Amino acid sequence: MKTAMLLLVLVAVLLHAGSSLPMERKGRGSQIGSGPYASWDDVNVVAHGLLQLGQGLKEHVDKSKAQMREVNTRLKTLNDSLVELASTGHRGQGQEEVLEDKARPQVERGGGGEAAAELRAQMEEVRVERQSLRARLERVEEKVNGRLREPWVEGNSSDDGDTAAIQRTLEAQNRRIDDLLEKIRQQQDKLEKQGLHLQALQTKVGKRRAKVHRRSHEDTALRGDNNPQTASLPRDCHEVFMNGQRDSGVYTIQPATSDPFNVPCEINSDGGWTVIQRRHDGSQNFNQLWERYQNGFGNLNSEFWLGLDHIHSLSNQGMYTLQLQLTDWTGEEKLVNYRFRLDGPESDYALHLESISPTGVPEGGMATGASGMPFSTSDRDNDHSSNCAKTLSGGWWFSSCGAWNLNGRYPKRHLTRQRSPRQQMSWATASGNRNALKSVVMKIAPVRD
Repeated sequence: MKTAMLLLVLVAVLLHAGSSLPMERKGRGSQIGSGPYASWDDVNVVAHGLLQLGQGLKEHVDKSKAQMREVNTRLKTLNDSLVELASTGHRGQGQEEVLEDKARPQVERGGGGEAAAELRAQMEEVRVERQSLRARLERVEEKVNGRLREPWVEGNSSDDGDTAAIQRTLEAQNRRIDDLLEKIRQQQDKLEKQGLHLQALQTKVGKRRAKVHRRSHEDTALRGDNNPQTASLPRDCHEVFMNGQRDSGVYTIQPATSDPFNVPCEINSDGGWTVIQRRHDGSQNFNQLWERYQNGFGNLNSEFWLGLDHIHSLSNQGMYTLQLQLTDWTGEEKLVNYRFRLDGPESDYALHLESISPTGVPEGGMATGASGMPFSTSDRDNDHSSNCAKTLSGGWWFSSCGAWNLNGRYPKRHLTRQRSPRQQMSWATASGNRNALKSVVMKIAPVRD
């Protein structure tokens, strides 16, 4: 402020000096005499000085505004610190009072043991912390008061206007952020709906492909074509292997009493396995109703359920082996084999199992609960309890809600045996423990003698 006043005084002096010099434009050969008029060069010097003073004054004003904004920011930061220190001080005082109340009965009863000594130490720590906070608070107050007493801060209405403008800008940015978050939520909802729509389209495409294969088969039969490569499709993935295929993947098969459909085949050196269920990352929701479990759902290249109708058409061709490939969250893998047969819709797809694994069968295996039971979903309850599918989630051959459930909810994190909830994808032992599973593969193949 003092510099600005000095600049103004200098401007006034120069203006006064310039006005006291009468001007007369001389000719090119005129000389400076002793007359009352100043030369044109003197006037130019005065004007140039006035311009320089004006520019200096403008630069000083701009610099002063920047300093005032910086001070305002510091004041706001100090104000936040004061609020935080005040709240911390209140908490410290409250903690000290709690410790005093806690220690008082010990002292009154004469209990000078370890508990009382520990309480006294805690009280002393709280007192020291409280005194430190008070000292810090006093120093901050003195600093703020000193800032407020500076003469160039007082009366700065333009800085208040800048602060209000900054606050309005921040509020506008917050509103824009809220709008963007809302748009992101809407986009997520749209993506989920599109995912469901894609799953429905995949199901329709699979059915159309099956119809095309069936028509091709009928046309071939009408033409009397006896070429086995064009007249028929393999009945299962083991026949895919017998036909010379050695690569795992999705193939089109046609069981004896069914239309053609696509299945994932796992082919190894011994033969081919027809995969009927796969879970490994939780990307597919298995909490579905009866019709979806009957027809199948999911992505054959990822997580899926083949469908009770398709599984029955495969099982109806003869004796099959069901193999369960179970992997827990420690990475341990178990292979469990059963002789397997699945009844048709007239029996609600009742499951029949006979354990044939010589070793490594999990205690309280699947055959002890699921064998002989019809399939159940939340909208079609066929178990011996009160709608286990609704209680445990997913569709399965439930008995009394206590056996296996490989179609339950996929665990979102690593769960131990003791903490694994019943709703999760898991298998139960005879002792009542439940093992949470990270991945499951169910596959079948003809029984090999």
